[in-house]
Amino acid sequence: MSILRQAALGLTALLLSSAAVTAPAFADARNIVLVHGALVDGSGWRGVYDVLTRDGYTVSIVQQPMTGLDHDVAATRRVLDRQDGDVVLVGHSYGGTIITAAGDDPKVKALVYVAALQPEKGESTGQLVQSMPSPSNDIKPTKDAFLFLDPVKFPADFGADLPKDQAEFMARAQMPVAVAAFTAQVPVAAWHDKPSYGIVATKDMTLSPDLQRWMYKRSGAKITEIEGSHALYISQAEAVAKVIEDAAKAVK
Repeated sequence: MSILRQAALGLTALLLSSAAVTAPAFADARNIVLVHGALVDGSGWRGVYDVLTRDGYTVSIVQQPMTGLDHDVAATRRVLDRQDGDVVLVGHSYGGTIITAAGDDPKVKALVYVAALQPEKGESTGQLVQSMPSPSNDIKPTKDAFLFLDPVKFPADFGADLPKDQAEFMARAQMPVAVAAFTAQVPVAAWHDKPSYGIVATKDMTLSPDLQRWMYKRSGAKITEIEGSHALYISQAEAVAKVIEDAAKAVK
């Protein structure tokens, strides 16, 4: 074999090796960012996180301060800034309002609403909730303008399909949300420009299932109904993760 032919073969092998290393392993979005809702923190996403990471996704969880919509959107953008590549942005409950605003980030390719608010530009969380009242009404204000759910009512209202001790712990570990976060109008509705997926929690006592259906239909979201409480992202983690993966796989 001539020296020139050996060199050519060596170069070809090097290029193929380099391509194998640098080529993306997947064509779909491999980054998932999860945004929790009011009254809870990001730890509730653990079951969904475990499923998604098992299936090869890179998952990040936002821990927003709940002190105002602008603060919560900023916290979400901070996590989005760290992502390398396309992102599916997921929000539960009030987290849906957050992803509606933060979802205009160019990295975000799809939005997933999990028993979540999905406001139009200029709408607020409170406005939507009042338009179709929830089956229960046990939210209480604090003296300094934050909202919390009556701890005695929390298990039945928020997580009726969770183990009793888990729901009771969550009731006592609540993360109150500022009234200002619920009255703030969203400056942009990213779902107009990004595909969206909506999960209806059919046994939800905190956010009206009919309101969920109405919002998702208005936006043209792909709707999945799952039997579960407002906490179905915990109780039905596998089913919720499947919808997120479907959204990721549809990204081109």
